[in-house]
Amino acid sequence: MTKASTLPQHHKNSVRARDYFLPAAIALACASAAYAGADTTFDPALQKFTDFLEGSGGKIITVLSLAGGLIALASGRFALGQVAVPVGVGIGVGTGVPIVTSVVTATI
Repeated sequence: MTKASTLPQHHKNSVRARDYFLPAAIALACASAAYAGADTTFDPALQKFTDFLEGSGGKIITVLSLAGGLIALASGRFALGQVAVPVGVGIGVGTGVPIVTSVVTATI
């Protein structure tokens, strides 16, 4: 039996809080500033992925999604998701990348 299990409930909470306070204080003391806009490590990969989604890759993804929706409609059961998902994918691929890029750039 541990010492904490013999204590009343309000003392158990203070012991538990004390167990978390020391590691949090150490982590806070050792933390340094982070500079989000200074790192360009993944810029080439981001540019390739952005080009892919805005170009032929985005068109292929949209067409495949539309084909999947049409096949699902041909199965005989109608669901709104069979129409909404391809439309959402087309909108997301077509306009999502520039929106996300502008939001991230404006935030940083």
